[in-house]
Amino acid sequence: MMKTKEGLYINIHEAALVNYPAMNLLIDKKDFTLSSALVPDALGNKAYLQTPAKTPWRTILVSDKATEILASHTILNLNDPSVIKDPSWIKPTKYVGIWWEMHVGKASWDSASGKHGANTANVKRYIDFAAKHGFSGVLVEGWNVGWEDWFGQYKENVFDFVTPYGDFDVKGLHKYAASKKVKLIMHHETSASVTNYERQMDTAYRFMKNNGYDAVKTGYVGHIIPRGEPPDGQWMVNHYVRVAQKTAAYKIMLNAHEPVRPTGLHRTYPNWLACEAARGMEFNAWSEGNKPNHDVILPFTRFMGGPMDYTPGIFQLELNYWDKNKKETIHTTLAKQLALYVTICSPLQMAADLPEIYEKKLDAFQFIKDVAVDWDDSKYLEAEPGEYITVARRAKGSSNWFIGAITNQNARNTSLKLDFLDANKKIYCGHLCRCSRCRF
Repeated sequence: MMKTKEGLYINIHEAALVNYPAMNLLIDKKDFTLSSALVPDALGNKAYLQTPAKTPWRTILVSDKATEILASHTILNLNDPSVIKDPSWIKPTKYVGIWWEMHVGKASWDSASGKHGANTANVKRYIDFAAKHGFSGVLVEGWNVGWEDWFGQYKENVFDFVTPYGDFDVKGLHKYAASKKVKLIMHHETSASVTNYERQMDTAYRFMKNNGYDAVKTGYVGHIIPRGEPPDGQWMVNHYVRVAQKTAAYKIMLNAHEPVRPTGLHRTYPNWLACEAARGMEFNAWSEGNKPNHDVILPFTRFMGGPMDYTPGIFQLELNYWDKNKKETIHTTLAKQLALYVTICSPLQMAADLPEIYEKKLDAFQFIKDVAVDWDDSKYLEAEPGEYITVARRAKGSSNWFIGAITNQNARNTSLKLDFLDANKKIYCGHLCRCSRCRF
């Protein structure tokens, strides 16, 4: 994303990345030039093609308004139409899950640690919380054996995707979740052993369907196997597409973490609801964290290619609440965490904090319950890359509008023109005071 001295916005991306490596941009700071560079494979080769072949689109969007860049559907529309004839089983999802408690150190993915998060009682607690507050899904990470034997290593056969830890009752939790009208979301950490995952995908997806799972979150943490293959090279690009195709065949919704950045393929495979492909919320738990301008850069870069599972909704901002040795405070505010549900357009949204934290701040949590996860219309009211963004979105099948506004580290005032609204319609305001003036 660039801006000229004359105020012209220029956005470079790509669309329909299939059977080809991702494109990077190399910057020559001396000559002020950009050149494309394809991600090479383990042997240093860029791609292997057989005719007839198609290469991805290169997109250049130009406008004198930053809001028009964000509103463009060019990248999406350059992809092939949906291959799924009946998409009625694909459901936008708002979910909670056993995830953040591992990142902050309250629980662990592996059973041998003595504080295993994915145990039956804890999963039931999340199911109860989801049912009580109207969430349709519960993600469970760390349910299957193998976590104690691997982390970021070159290791081939770590997970089999069907064998749970002894304290995780697959059948019992299936019945319990169904009784509460809640769906469990499967987690497949591949340990970056992609060849192992490809061998077992059919077995894993049959296991999912037999136990009531209609959605999967995949992960690729570590060094890719085949050894030396980069996450953004041709081999892995093809793998991500194969997973989208295979999950579609089983009527499973897909959320890919650590994949190549998206290029609009969710048009072709609408079951591919979202993916990560950028620094998400977890970086705030065990690193220097995401800077305040991170969330106002992503809309102009990563989000151009498709929805992100960013996992917002963190209310407990001081990390020493969980670990007294940590002095960090997440670079955000409560209001910003709420606004992200609007500024990030995604059919997959997580309320990422723990149930006990939300129970302490039910006024703020009410917004997460109320905000839509699927939209009929979006209006980008103002934006500046790295500075601020304000978006208004109309909920699917509704006349209700939500407005979200976020900024970087700088405070600012804004005046919005809302002439697109019908008369006497309500706007949801994220202020938490519940006064008659600004609650709606």
